[in-house]
Amino acid sequence: MTSGLWELVLQGVWGTVQLLFFSSLLATAVSFVVGIARTHRLWIVRFLAGFYTEVFRGTSALVMIFWVFFVLPPAFGWQLVPMWAGTLALGLTYGAYGSEIVRGALGAVDPAQKEGGIALSFTPWQRMKLILLPQAVPEMIPPFSNLLIELLKGTALVSIMGMGDLAFSGNLVRLALQESAEIYTYILLIYFVIAFLLTRVMRGLEKKLKAGVGKAPKKKTAAVRVPEGSGVS
Repeated sequence: MTSGLWELVLQGVWGTVQLLFFSSLLATAVSFVVGIARTHRLWIVRFLAGFYTEVFRGTSALVMIFWVFFVLPPAFGWQLVPMWAGTLALGLTYGAYGSEIVRGALGAVDPAQKEGGIALSFTPWQRMKLILLPQAVPEMIPPFSNLLIELLKGTALVSIMGMGDLAFSGNLVRLALQESAEIYTYILLIYFVIAFLLTRVMRGLEKKLKAGVGKAPKKKTAAVRVPEGSGVS
């Protein structure tokens, strides 16, 4: 490829990274707000949070992008640029999946820890901030890492809006060169490299957070079989 075409691909990489960053921030915020709301003591809060989760988990991310980009403008009289339309659609959709991760991790905390907070007269917010979240967040990192990789792959959907992400730029280069195998191989490798780097960062974050609460990532240990009659008990 010529330098001009490589520059187009690099612009697409930058667009994908930007979209991934903004949509992951929104998805993270939605995950914690909705996930914590699903553990609230008031049933109406749990119902609304559960309704949101079911709606966005049960709809297509692609159709949601269409809806945000094409349906909202005539309905409300304003138009989102592709970057923010993609951020909104992907952030809300993947945030619904993330909320289940948060809810599950909070529910997995030892009940004795919650009871200890009640015995110390902590408010619900204090129990959440000082007891539940510090123990639950490290357990959220592995599933959040998988969700982040899924979000990276989901960013390719915004190419339908004409946004200059990696998938859109790759298609333009393909049309210019009339060569599919070469350019799409490059695109696959670029997505893989980004995903690999994200995985490394998330694993490092997991180790750091678990060290902060006195835990370490589980390591497999080989079982030792003691022969019968060896005299070892």
